[in-house]
Amino acid sequence: MIKGINRLKLVGQTFTALKSQRSINTTRTIFISSSTRTLPFTPPTYLESHPWTSFTGQRRTMFIQTQPTPNPASLMFHPGKSVMEAGSADFPNARNAMNSPLARSLFAIDGVTRVFFGSDFVTVTKTDEVSWDILKPQIFAAVMDFYTSGQPLFLDESTAASKDTAIHEDDSETVAMIKELLETRIRPAVQDDGGDIVYRGFDPESGIVKLQMQGACSGCPSSSVTLKSGIENMLMHYVPEVKGVEQELDGDDEEIVGLE
Repeated sequence: MIKGINRLKLVGQTFTALKSQRSINTTRTIFISSSTRTLPFTPPTYLESHPWTSFTGQRRTMFIQTQPTPNPASLMFHPGKSVMEAGSADFPNARNAMNSPLARSLFAIDGVTRVFFGSDFVTVTKTDEVSWDILKPQIFAAVMDFYTSGQPLFLDESTAASKDTAIHEDDSETVAMIKELLETRIRPAVQDDGGDIVYRGFDPESGIVKLQMQGACSGCPSSSVTLKSGIENMLMHYVPEVKGVEQELDGDDEEIVGLE
């Protein structure tokens, strides 16, 4: 599922969880050697460029690149422009896309089932019944029309991006360390595969961390392996209080993915 193995190694570095906007050091540090546990390997993917010309109004051309993901039902589209200034946004269905003109346009395409915004890419997930050869030209047109329209990415910016790994004053030391690992070491590799991982909570009694997979990672056949063999092992290794990881599913995810 995740190809960013080397980026998850902390060789000879001291990891310190920070609290309150990462300005207050906790008293615990973790030394991670070169024998760091890593996430499952997937072969590198390659970008494919597609020039796309819009004839609505002024003639403009965008070179939109596509990139495959470990999930065959999801494809990353790189418009060559910034998408999210900070964080990410996941739209598991058309109902959740009402705040975003671009997401609404993509859901209007027959066969699109999920949309995800990253820093410089848009991940689109489709049904098995429709081929990418049919969908890609329509997605190119929707992305091109959005960037030439001058519309905002979100109608209400206050609900745009998730702040799930922001460290708060009332977070315990354990929670702060979990959030820091997710934000700095795990999330970048997941985002490189066209998705994201969201922190949903930690139960100190059971030691269970609840996470949610988004974008291409949601419904991916290898998402369970990524959670259990990669992320769970890493968190348990560096945060002794963690005893396991469980995936939290929304209503749409429950129909297509489950953990063993």
